[in-house]
Amino acid sequence: MRQRTVNEYLKERFGKKVYKIAINAGFTCPNRDGTLSDRGCIFCSGSGSGDFAGSPSLSVSEQLDAGKARISAKLPEEGCSFIAYFQAFTNTYGPAETLRKLYLEAAKRPDVEIVSIATRPDCLGEDVLDVLSSVNRIKPVWVELGLQTIHERTAEYIRRCYPLAVYDKAVKALKERGLETIVHVILGLPGETKEDMLETVRYVGESGVQGIKLQLLHVLKGTDLEKDYLAGKFDCLSFDEYYGIVKEALDILPEDIVIHRMTGDGDKRILVAPEWSRDKKRVMDRMFSL
Repeated sequence: MRQRTVNEYLKERFGKKVYKIAINAGFTCPNRDGTLSDRGCIFCSGSGSGDFAGSPSLSVSEQLDAGKARISAKLPEEGCSFIAYFQAFTNTYGPAETLRKLYLEAAKRPDVEIVSIATRPDCLGEDVLDVLSSVNRIKPVWVELGLQTIHERTAEYIRRCYPLAVYDKAVKALKERGLETIVHVILGLPGETKEDMLETVRYVGESGVQGIKLQLLHVLKGTDLEKDYLAGKFDCLSFDEYYGIVKEALDILPEDIVIHRMTGDGDKRILVAPEWSRDKKRVMDRMFSL
């Protein structure tokens, strides 16, 4: 593996391990509130991909403190640093001043090194970009874009509800403002061949972003994707198939792109498939052999 993992990158940048704490800031999504759709993406759980985030009834600081308490057993005695990860739903979908207040609550904490914000490329208006830029002057801001695929037929099936041109525009705008951009790609989407998946990976690598998350497709209970899976409309990738695709993906990505994820977790309480992904240690041991 030629690229750096995110842990390697963070140790180079900060001289120590930096831990991520997921936050649910109480946002919704234009793909859920009726603006674009009221059904969400076909694979998205009821928590808006924030299954491991905190409770939106708590403030940002309270969620960070609760996250620290949960992982306290593996923290060093002093000098701990964190990424405040706004994860659940679409975290730039709200009034600019509300966003500013939430992000600053995280950025002004001395134990937070980075503010990471998961969002959609179609939720980055000029007012939001201004907020992100201002916070970036206090602490580094990562903007995580849910692209998943470059193929419009798949995007329509998963109900992404924006065309590829919107992603291109968002990446350009973020680059112009010096904001670090990380792109989420799902491997194993129904109907896609290995070549389709690698085309998406190649496109992301060539778009000039700083990081990528390679995510295994998980089928979760209560999603429309589960209905199609149980109806026999598609099969999940096997472990060997997934490993082979990730290996080829790493071969075509630029050396300077940071690998933030090579598989991802599905909440075991609601995971339907693939079953092999439940054995995280086995999966990660093999992935880090790449």
